[in-house]
Amino acid sequence: MRDWFTNDIYWKGFSIFMALGIWLTVHKFSGEGAPTPGLLSVQNTYTNVPVSVVSGSEDVHTVRVVPNVVTVAVSGSSDAMAAFDSDRIHAFVNLTGADVAQEMRRRVEVATPPRVTILSINPPTVTVAASK
Repeated sequence: MRDWFTNDIYWKGFSIFMALGIWLTVHKFSGEGAPTPGLLSVQNTYTNVPVSVVSGSEDVHTVRVVPNVVTVAVSGSSDAMAAFDSDRIHAFVNLTGADVAQEMRRRVEVATPPRVTILSINPPTVTVAASK
């Protein structure tokens, strides 16, 4: 039994060292997309973010959105939030495939830079209708 532990001890040590290195590398890069909660996480709230209208087929110039601004709360690591500018947050309503002739409620979507997570959008839906 003792020979089993001591036989090829250098190869076994090298294998453990390599396995630890691979595990640390995967662990470091697997959580890169989401901020780590805790002391290094920073939260900010942005008010009066304008809501844009996006559509693949409709003329968006004739569409009215009520309310036309939303409040967005975001979170991210301290370095991601330090480089974050409020001009890089975009709220929009996707009307692709929708008939805008009648008034409807649509969900507001928000695009943010990488490593920034959306916590809340207020209001989460807006009224969309054709302008008169």
